[in-house]
Amino acid sequence: MASATTSDGTETGSGASETGEPLSKTEIFDVLRNQRRRFVLQYLKRNETPVELGDLATQVAAWEYDTTTDGVTSAQRKRVYTTLQQTHLPKMDQVGIVAYDADEGTIERTDATAELTVYLEIVPGNEFAWRELYLSLGAVSCALVAALWGDVYPLTAVSDLAWATVISVVVTVAAVAHLYHERHMRLGEQEAPPELDYDADE
Repeated sequence: MASATTSDGTETGSGASETGEPLSKTEIFDVLRNQRRRFVLQYLKRNETPVELGDLATQVAAWEYDTTTDGVTSAQRKRVYTTLQQTHLPKMDQVGIVAYDADEGTIERTDATAELTVYLEIVPGNEFAWRELYLSLGAVSCALVAALWGDVYPLTAVSDLAWATVISVVVTVAAVAHLYHERHMRLGEQEAPPELDYDADE
């Protein structure tokens, strides 16, 4: 993996983290909090072989400007190309998330690329508050059980077994919906990134 030089003249590493240790969650999210870098990973996960910087920039620009690759203007492509070349790719290469050869203008996946999926199952802008949902279901269930223990009418008009069935079905349906949603939003599972309505940042 070749080293690269950023716009401020700083030379990046060879693709491994500077300490040689596995990437921490903080390091991963520091890189991936940027939408343009997430788009890079989206593209790489669909291409097992090295990709050209020009092709990558065109596709990322198409996603950002909500158009086709043929519809990308030269100005749009240049803007994305420049920031990828000078900022994003060197940073991703430095921590080993991608392998960027600045001399050849090629980018390819590394072992770390595939491992990042677990951190990006739900992307910013499309996140559903699942924890709040489960907390609410738990609170409602506890309140219902307390009411049944206190023989509160009209809840007692329905048998305890029926209420237990209702609670079980609701929790199971929520869990299945959660599983489906996460698989659907998993990075690389869709033809296009699932966050195209999320404003791109530099």
